[in-house]
Amino acid sequence: MIVVAALFCAALMALNAQLPNGVGHLGSLWQTVLPWSGVAVALLLLLAAVRRSVLAAAAVLVPALVWTVLFAPALVDKRAGGGDFTVVSHNVNEENPDPRRTARALAASGADVLAVEELASRAQETYRHELAAAYPYSEVRGGVGLWSRYPLEAVEPVEIMPWTRALRATVRTPKGPVAVYAAHLASVRVHPAAGFTTARRNEAAAKLAEAVRAERLPRVVVLGDFNGSVDDSALDALTGPLRSAQQEAGDGFGFTWPASFPVVRIDQILVKGITPSSAWTLPDTGSDHRPVAATLRL
Repeated sequence: MIVVAALFCAALMALNAQLPNGVGHLGSLWQTVLPWSGVAVALLLLLAAVRRSVLAAAAVLVPALVWTVLFAPALVDKRAGGGDFTVVSHNVNEENPDPRRTARALAASGADVLAVEELASRAQETYRHELAAAYPYSEVRGGVGLWSRYPLEAVEPVEIMPWTRALRATVRTPKGPVAVYAAHLASVRVHPAAGFTTARRNEAAAKLAEAVRAERLPRVVVLGDFNGSVDDSALDALTGPLRSAQQEAGDGFGFTWPASFPVVRIDQILVKGITPSSAWTLPDTGSDHRPVAATLRL
């Protein structure tokens, strides 16, 4: 039984990109929690030890090897010094009971540009007040906002949903213009009857991908709450042409949600025409997400 379970686990990990998404989007759900497949490997190894079975232990080495190939690179600290441009993205939680605390944590982050998602209308003045000293340039569209040390130009909403959940701006950095997109893709839920409800999120991602493909500036940063992992193949249209700052220049998985005990990374910083030098996750700010940050070489 352990041998069969081990080989099945190895197949699920190795073939995760080929898993069907037609029924309940279960392939996307599995890809979202894929790093935690290591827990199953550890449990199988424990069972093999309890059984004192050499065959079972040998079989468990197969999923252990697959997990190592998939995720060992993420455990290597790839952060480096230097960089010209620091960005932070944070879903600040529309129901945040203390937006002032969150805004002050963002002001202290040292970022050149802040992307804020799920910004409640009643809290917008709090964020403007707390961030004004460090960030003289700001734009808010719907529940998404950008705060910047550098001038913002050509700011416009990106139509990814019936209401505004994304915007695009040109940031005039000392090293030239950078196109910055801030986005909050549609929410997902896990429901016993419907499965992993990602259809609206996937539609929003496709529309955002179309906007990014049409971008004329060569240097692009896409930040926001994607409600999904970069391992989720349903988001390939958006994530495929871009590079993850966390994967290239981070340390660990950089989980962001839920903030009290993060188990998945659904908040992303993706780039094109830019080299990430370091990426990290900031501490809890009072939101239900943790902020993500990256320093980039322009």
